[in-house]
Parts: sequence; structure tokens; C-alpha cells
Amino acid sequence: MDDVNPTRRSEIMGRVRSRDTVPEMLVRRLTHGMGYRYRLHAKDLPGKPDLVFRTRRKVIFVHGCFWHRHPSCHLARTPKSRQEFWLAKFEANRQRDLKNEKALREENWSVLIIWECELADVCKLKNRIKEFLDAQC
Repeated sequence: MDDVNPTRRSEIMGRVRSRDTVPEMLVRRLTHGMGYRYRLHAKDLPGKPDLVFRTRRKVIFVHGCFWHRHPSCHLARTPKSRQEFWLAKFEANRQRDLKNEKALREENWSVLIIWECELADVCKLKNRIKEFLDAQC
């Protein structure tokens, strides 16, 4: 059972953003600080990737573990109330992510997914971003 009344829950959920989230802003600051330049949320690309490196034909998505269902992550818990609704929503999100990633790869874009929980280890994340962006494909 939900501990919050429906009106308050609606307010809380209404504040959930799809862009400029805290995890996304951290990745943007980190990447920019490493000297890489990018565009944001390209509407002409499938899924509107969070960071777009056009000359490299590479994109980065910053996924929240809860919304995008990071496998075996403690942040990807399922709410106890309205489980049928949530499971359907999470599955739709997952399928949309897979479809967008496939479409980008078919257009010869390289895709990196950064999960919210990976932000804890900044050194490891920096290395991962550097390897991805500097790799010749």
C-alpha cells in the first residue's frame, strides 16, 4: 500500500523530469570537464540521446535505474502498489530503449548507456567515457 495519498503522489510524479536530471547533469559536467564537446537531446535522432557527439557519430544516454530497469540493481525496485501498472510501464520503457538503441546502431551510431548507479565511481566512469569517445569505430 502507498504511504502517500493520491494527490501528493501525483504532485511527486509530476516533478519527474525526462531531461536535465541530476544524473544527466553530472555526466554532462564530467564529460565537458574532460574536454569533450557535445549537443543535447538531438530531436532528429531516435530516443533523443542525452549527449550527442556528431563528428564522432556517438551518443550517450544517462538512464535512471528505476525507470529504465537496470538489471540486478537495488535502485530498480518495483513499487508495491499498482504492480500491474508499473510492470507494464517499465516493460514499455525497456522496449522503447531497445528500439531506439537498435535504430541508432542501424544508422551507424555508437551508443553508450550510463546507469545512475554508476555515477558513484567517478574515476571508473571517466575511463569508460574516455574509452568510448576515443575508440575508433
